[in-house]
Amino acid sequence: MIQLEQVSKSFGGQVLFKDLTWHISRGQRIGLVGPNGAGKTTLCRILMGDIEADSGEIRRAKSVTIGYLPQEIVSAGDGMLLGHLLAGFPEVQRLEQELELLAMEMAEGETSEELVRHYGEVQHQYEALGGYNLEARAKAILGGLGFASSDFFAPLSQFSGGWRMRAVLGRLLLQAPDLLLLDEPTNHLDLESLQWLEDFLAAYEGTVVIISHDRYFLNRVVDRTAELELGRFALYTGDYDDYQAQKLAKQEQIEAAQRQQAEQIEKMERFIRKFRYKATK
Repeated sequence: MIQLEQVSKSFGGQVLFKDLTWHISRGQRIGLVGPNGAGKTTLCRILMGDIEADSGEIRRAKSVTIGYLPQEIVSAGDGMLLGHLLAGFPEVQRLEQELELLAMEMAEGETSEELVRHYGEVQHQYEALGGYNLEARAKAILGGLGFASSDFFAPLSQFSGGWRMRAVLGRLLLQAPDLLLLDEPTNHLDLESLQWLEDFLAAYEGTVVIISHDRYFLNRVVDRTAELELGRFALYTGDYDDYQAQKLAKQEQIEAAQRQQAEQIEKMERFIRKFRYKATK
């Protein structure tokens, strides 16, 4: 779906990552971990196409859709809560308005064959885009994220920053992009909405990349873990605990190899000190 080949990025003379290669396939659940400042958010913005890499190649499948939830508080506009989610589907809204106009024309007595045919075509497009159940899906998502039904037609301006972030997350989940990039999505969620999000992502048909410091959330959601640390990128199979175990085993292997090398060097140095003046040795 998306392939990064030998991608590098620096900021202010600091190398965030170099020669990073990563192939992201459909249906994967990936946790992106690493210390603060390692470049995780920058990498997501490169995947999004929001910023450019310094070098390397990025290939995206044709017509792939990408949604991004930033960590920072963002403006969700001044409209109503439910309207904010539905506004992510301008084509559905346009078709709905066209259906209403056509229905009005037919109600006024205009029933030509051409008008009826056109109404059927528009109705088919509207149904194919999920127009008939879009509002119900939006309300279900808002309810899962902790909003009360009385909030649906309330202006966004009355909600706190954390609740506006929930609204932004809800809009992304309703849009269901092929690749969903979530930067610390649990920051503004309570336990009940967090559990709902875990279930939603478990059934999500697209690919998900999650930046999070919540190891318990990652353990319940991801099936792969990508680590970005000290400019190096590594991909592990499994959840966060699997990643930790694999990383520890890898580190122990490296340390064992270093000890073995040090022992060999010491052995060679002893041999040299003992026989350095004997040409036959």
